[in-house]
Amino acid sequence: MNIQPFSSPQDQVSFDRHELGVILSVYGRFVAAGIWRDYGISCLKGRAVFSVFRRSAENPTYRIEKLPALRNKQGQYALFGPEGQVLRRGTTLRGVMAPLERKLLRALD
Repeated sequence: MNIQPFSSPQDQVSFDRHELGVILSVYGRFVAAGIWRDYGISCLKGRAVFSVFRRSAENPTYRIEKLPALRNKQGQYALFGPEGQVLRRGTTLRGVMAPLERKLLRALD
């Protein structure tokens, strides 16, 4: 029988204040444009997830994930699309969120 030990709060990954500032600044601009309406934050063992929704009753449109275990490999940040496909990975959050910035510029034109 394989019993998992109780995970301590140190095992949980979360976004720090700077990371949330970067994410929420982009999120706020999409909300102001009327494209996004809701978000959710999950702090899990091994990853933190910021999910963006058009409506709160549907699947997330985008997910921004922080995976510290991949820091030295592919980069600890990842942007996932609506079907779960990886759109971008990287070591900087601004670089990973660049496709969203471009999408916002096209939506406003």
